[in-house]
Formats: sequence, C-alpha cells, structure tokens
Amino acid sequence: MAYRIAIGNNKGGTGKTTTTVQLAASLAEHGKSVLVVDMDPQANASRRLGFRFDSSAPVPTISEAIKQDAEGVAADAITDIGWDQPYRDLIDLIPARFDLENRISEAAVLGAVSRLRKVLAGVDSEYDFTLIDCPPSLGHLTQLSLAAATAAVCTLEPEYDAVEAAVRFRDFIDVQAPELKNPDLKVIGYIVNRVRANLGAHDFQLEGLPELFGESVWCHLEERTVIKDAADSAVPLSALKNTTARNQAAAYKELAALVIKKAAE
Repeated sequence: MAYRIAIGNNKGGTGKTTTTVQLAASLAEHGKSVLVVDMDPQANASRRLGFRFDSSAPVPTISEAIKQDAEGVAADAITDIGWDQPYRDLIDLIPARFDLENRISEAAVLGAVSRLRKVLAGVDSEYDFTLIDCPPSLGHLTQLSLAAATAAVCTLEPEYDAVEAAVRFRDFIDVQAPELKNPDLKVIGYIVNRVRANLGAHDFQLEGLPELFGESVWCHLEERTVIKDAADSAVPLSALKNTTARNQAAAYKELAALVIKKAAE
C-alpha cells in the first residue's frame, strides 16, 4: 500500500487543495509516483489536475466506487491527469464530481466509514504516495478519508478561525481514530499557507503555533499570486516561467522532501 495522507482542516480556504495538487507535483519531481484521490464534492483538485468530466462520455469517479462498496473497485476510476510530462507519467487521479455529496446520506449505514479503505484495497500498491483531498468539514466524507489514511496533514492560514479549525481537526482525530478503525492515525504535520509578511495579526498567530502544534509545524508558505495563477490555469507551479513561481515550486519541493523523509520513519 502507498503511504496515504489525508489533507484536511475543518475550515475552507486553508489551502487543502493547493497543497494536495502542488505536493503531488513536487513528489513527482522527486521521482515518486502519486495517486490523488479527490474526496471533495467541489472537485477542485480534479479540475486543477486537468480533469474534465464529459457527460456525453462519463467515466467512473470516487462516488461510484464508494457506492459499489466492493474491494479494490476504485481501480476502475483511475484516470490520467491533464498535465504534461513528466507529471503525467507519475501522477494519477481518482476524480470527484458534485454528486459525491450523495454519499453523505450513507453515513448511518453499518460499516460505511470503512468504504473508502475497502475500495482502495490493493489499488494503490504500485504508488509511493496517495494524497486524499478532504472537504472542509469533519463529516462523513472526511471520516471516510481519515479511516483510509496512513497519516493526516493539516493546512491552515495564520488566522484565528483557521487555527481554531486546525485544533478541532487534530482533536477529532485524537478522539475518534479508534472509532474510524484507524487507532494509529495522527496529524503528522501542519502546513501554514497564505502568510503575509508584516501583518501583525499573522505574526501573532505564527508565534503561538509551536505551543499548539509543537515541532509538527512544517513550513510557512507566503501568499503569492502565482499560487492562484497555477490553480486557475490548472498547471503545476513549475509551468509558470517566472522567479516567484520558481521560488514557490522550490518551497513545495522542500516540503515534498520532508514528506518523503517522514514516510520512511
């Protein structure tokens, strides 16, 4: 099985999808094979990786796989990404659509929380990493993701609401991991996004993060328009040929090196 990382927070806008997509790119730059599983009905990770759903020629998504509830069936939903080489050879996608919301109604069904783990069984054995992009909640879709994961990573902004939501995400995992049939699950790292220099409120929050999360605060990534440009253009940062994009891509590559090291421990 690949080293599976569920990337989440209980608040939206904290960089979950950006981290998922650009971390996948950076892991590929390290020569690692990656499977991205989009568990957010907004399907932004799918779009940013170049996936377009064609209603005239529909393909299976993660929603259909979870609904089937059969071991390994997610293999049928794996698709190529729309990026150029070398990423195309190293990154695959299990996409989402808005109808993933329908799976929430199954939350009360016995064993439903284990369905993602079940449908992924054996599917990602040929990959080095599986990155699971969670929705901004602690509800059923996130619980499916956490139940299937080897580890969790939390993204946050240095803003009060995002920090509080990160604490809720961490505490939820600490308390509920046994109920998710994943008792060893922990948040292994915190990625701080959209940091604005010389903003007092950000400085204040950044100073308090070590007390809350200790040495697990992995990095501070500054807010840069190139991040949005890459997201809007559905490309990796390295495809944007300017100095700021190269610097941001280098920061994500350093983050990928840390993830690789953590997975090897």
